[in-house]
Amino acid sequence: MKNTINYIWQDRKRFMGMPLSFTKYKLAEDRLFVETGLFSTKYEEVVLYRIRDISLSRNLWQKLFGVGTVTVQSSDASLPTLVIKNVKKSFDVKELIHKSVEDMKIARRARVNEVIGDIEDEDGDGIPDILDEE
Repeated sequence: MKNTINYIWQDRKRFMGMPLSFTKYKLAEDRLFVETGLFSTKYEEVVLYRIRDISLSRNLWQKLFGVGTVTVQSSDASLPTLVIKNVKKSFDVKELIHKSVEDMKIARRARVNEVIGDIEDEDGDGIPDILDEE
């Protein structure tokens, strides 16, 4: 079966700025994928509307080799923290993920309780009951 997913961005984990790794990162319109391994391959994904926070870090060595690490925090039970390590144009990658997450939340009309988790909303108005009390 042929892969029919159109990727917005893809890169590999880099070592000294070169893609000498068996870890691949891919961003599609609705999901963020990580593929690791050579002989035994593990595939993981996070649905974009579940992403809660995105951060970027670059140490001295990463700056010298033109790479950085983007860390994604999500409400996904199987992958709450996804570290996209040593990728080129890391600031642009962080901003692209951020824009894609916001677009997906708008497209899916993600409510606060879908993004945060199990928050009570008994009346179904999309506003958590804890906020209705004010």
